[in-house]
Amino acid sequence: MKIRKFFQLFILIAALVTTATSCNKKGSSSKVSSTTGWEYNNSKNGGFEVRKFADQETGPGLVFIEGGTFTMGQTQDDVMFEWNNQPRRVSVASFYMDETEVRNLDYIEYLYWLNRVYGTDYPGVYRKALPDTLVWRDKMSYNEPLLEYYFRHPAYRNYPVVGVSWVQANDYCLWRTDRVNEMLLIKKGILSMDPAQKNENNFNTEAYLAGQYEGLVDKALPDLNPNGTGTRKVKMEDGIMLPKYRLPTEAEWEYAALGLIGNTKHERIIERKIYPWNGNYVRIAESKYYGGFMDNFKRGKGDYMGVAGNLNDGSDIPAPCGSYFPNDYGLYNMAGNVSEWVLDVYRPLNGMEVSDFHPFRGNVFKTPVRDAEGYLAEKDSLGHIKYRDITTAEAMNRKNYRQADNINYLDGDFASNVDNNLWHETGRDSSATSLMYQYGMSSLITDHARVYKGGNWKDPAFYMNPGTRRYLDENDASNAIGFRCAMTRVGGSIAGK
Repeated sequence: MKIRKFFQLFILIAALVTTATSCNKKGSSSKVSSTTGWEYNNSKNGGFEVRKFADQETGPGLVFIEGGTFTMGQTQDDVMFEWNNQPRRVSVASFYMDETEVRNLDYIEYLYWLNRVYGTDYPGVYRKALPDTLVWRDKMSYNEPLLEYYFRHPAYRNYPVVGVSWVQANDYCLWRTDRVNEMLLIKKGILSMDPAQKNENNFNTEAYLAGQYEGLVDKALPDLNPNGTGTRKVKMEDGIMLPKYRLPTEAEWEYAALGLIGNTKHERIIERKIYPWNGNYVRIAESKYYGGFMDNFKRGKGDYMGVAGNLNDGSDIPAPCGSYFPNDYGLYNMAGNVSEWVLDVYRPLNGMEVSDFHPFRGNVFKTPVRDAEGYLAEKDSLGHIKYRDITTAEAMNRKNYRQADNINYLDGDFASNVDNNLWHETGRDSSATSLMYQYGMSSLITDHARVYKGGNWKDPAFYMNPGTRRYLDENDASNAIGFRCAMTRVGGSIAGK
């Protein structure tokens, strides 16, 4: 009996080892295709390459935000009676977000690059990116020194940049993407530094991947394709370059601000937060910090920082980025200091209309411009790949979308209008919102109204609740609105897996 049990145990162990070995061979690290039996990375059999990839690298300035489900929307009484953030259950995929708001120093670096590369032939590019320092002016306040010094003086270099519109913030995100990916290729020894880049001859991630930017090649990757030239550029499949920096969606921003990872036990959220921390707006976690303000806001009328000798938040205007206490994700100033732009187009009933997974309103689907033969069109004079909106004909047979502009889907467009005859009689554009949103007559909302989140240095405590939401035209700016960047997480939802 003992011998029989021994052999049974031996056979079981052998089977487990065989299974484990078999599974390992089928994994992405295998050298042989589990579906064809052909060897990867072998120039003798065609040279199909599969490069090693461990996990997405965390980009400069970013913090990993593990996603999950949460109740999005208001967590306290709606004292403004706007009813635009009804609680609803949604899921947010894992992503990355800046630890702090974008600083003046970061934005000045951006402007310097624009002026160096485009300033001679396209000075308008630099001027278009300049923040509006006139946002500091007040008809009944002496703010001229802030207009002159806040953005440029080194004393404010670590303060959040303000006076930047939603459009300008998006342009900054795309520029940052290219600079980060260019440096990754330089660190890998693939490209060399090229400070002489000018006009369209500058590193752009999409142009590089499309074969429309060469750069100063240091050491190109070997090309295993027997019909190739022996060397090649980096491809998306290599996993070297990072996804785009972008503004976070409203759902991502609110999820990250709440930081519920610190309030969970298994799958239970044991305490729902009003602010990005537990409790009120003063510190109670450690005795030496008792009474310290958790962020920068306006405590009451005329009280921006407290009484001399015993200042409460200690900041009359925005404070340096990274001031006060971080939330449980390690993010700073997600409640006060400056409000922040997010990607979404504003609608008062977004919670009732958008998806419960990755909720977002603002999709305008685009495709790269191609020539008559189907080849990618030449990049533009600034070195960017050209895009256009998809046509109705291109989306005709799609089941998941039927047009490029989906900003108004189920919210005033043809698909959601009850009186379809009115649309036909008046010949209205099927994507227009003129029946529901008549700007200046029945509403202040347009397709260019963008959401901004969080409280700021001149807000009362109510707006520090991550569920509060406001809007401003995408081309407008304020001395109380800044931004931070986010990045999509590719692959698994858990870092390192």
